[in-house]
Amino acid sequence: MQLPANAHVAVVDGERFLLMRNRGAGLAPELELEAEPEVEGFGESGASGHHDTDAKSDAWRTQDKLDHAAGVAGWLNRAVDQNRIEQLLVVADPDTLGEMRRHYGKGTQAAIVGELDKLLTGMPGPDIARVIEAA
Repeated sequence: MQLPANAHVAVVDGERFLLMRNRGAGLAPELELEAEPEVEGFGESGASGHHDTDAKSDAWRTQDKLDHAAGVAGWLNRAVDQNRIEQLLVVADPDTLGEMRRHYGKGTQAAIVGELDKLLTGMPGPDIARVIEAA
């Protein structure tokens, strides 16, 4: 995948959010970490029916993950609206990506140059860049 120069890359997994920027061009992306914003979702996903009384259950973790994804989408919406992000590639696991899509504003939808449904938050920037190149 060709990633435009200076495009932002949001790498998200439902718990962690990395915002990177492409300092390379075309077929040779060079990602630089720009920020690792702390984002908490506060019931934004609408997934409140996904839990039971056991606070350590998978359902609670699923709700937290979906809430985080919705919170990241909100953060990205604000960044696009404030002209801090013009072009955006979103890289997230399928569940997170699906939830984020539900919360993108029109400006964010227009700024998105691509999406990859992969879990990459634990990888260093050069490895993430290689995955993007291969996509």
